[in-house]
Amino acid sequence: MDHLTRVLTDFYGLEHTEVIPQQGGWAALAYRVQIDKQTYFLKVYEKSRASTPKWTALIDDYVPVLLWLEDHSSLRGKIPVPILTQDGYYQCEDDEGIYLLYEYIVGDTIADHELTKDQVRQLAEIVAELHRYGEEIPMLTSAMKESFDVPFLGSLRSILDADIPFDIREVMFHHTDRLKGLMHEVESLSEVLKGRNLRMALCHTDIHGWNLMSAGRQLKLIDWEGLKLAPVEADMMFFVEKPYFSEFMKIYTDTHPYYEVNFEALKFYQGRRRLEDVWEFTEQFLYDIQNDEERRSTLSSLRKELEEIVLTQ
Repeated sequence: MDHLTRVLTDFYGLEHTEVIPQQGGWAALAYRVQIDKQTYFLKVYEKSRASTPKWTALIDDYVPVLLWLEDHSSLRGKIPVPILTQDGYYQCEDDEGIYLLYEYIVGDTIADHELTKDQVRQLAEIVAELHRYGEEIPMLTSAMKESFDVPFLGSLRSILDADIPFDIREVMFHHTDRLKGLMHEVESLSEVLKGRNLRMALCHTDIHGWNLMSAGRQLKLIDWEGLKLAPVEADMMFFVEKPYFSEFMKIYTDTHPYYEVNFEALKFYQGRRRLEDVWEFTEQFLYDIQNDEERRSTLSSLRKELEEIVLTQ
């Protein structure tokens, strides 16, 4: 942990810190930082991971939007915003990683637990408030605007036809035709949506239990790396199959009474997300440095995603 304590000292002026590993997420490692009676949360994107450029490329674009939302919307206290470095930057980096520091949220991750009725209400209010804002906000958002591109498909296609290690080839072999069919469908929807004049709103794009925290009675939505200007189906895809969807929509439509689901956009986002997850696990297995246990876990996750594609087509 000496390396991390130096980062905290050099960039944030925090000395004599205790750094304790926490359960991280898909994109980054996580640490609790203790200094006297103050607690922080340190997010570490390792430069050795193939996916890190994707998750960190837009930090300087999306963090100002989060700060604007905190000051100009009812999302204050419901979304985390990074602490600035001593030089006034949103992030810092060295040869090993890219770092974001936050106030520590005292609470529990929802994870795989069912949302309570009150949490469904709060989640619907958070999403509805977020979707009130679009290109009209006085912030530079062009880098975050949805293009409907699927840039990883070329890499995924080449992997399907390449001479890859036996263990991953064995997992993917029986699903190749389904994958190619879904790729064709997503590409077709991409072209259709590029020709549509769709309203773009701020969307989180990764709303699930591991990105929701219960802090006392307050629900918080965390991990905003995927913040985009997009059709709201980029978020709605996470709710349409949930048992609480009708209750969610009752609250959501209090703010957006004329909203109707765009099923082409919904199908595009559902398909792209499944393919993206397959590519992420494939990329991790092929290009990240993993021990045997991590490789087995990645293969297991990949197999699960492929089986989900079979079930949903």
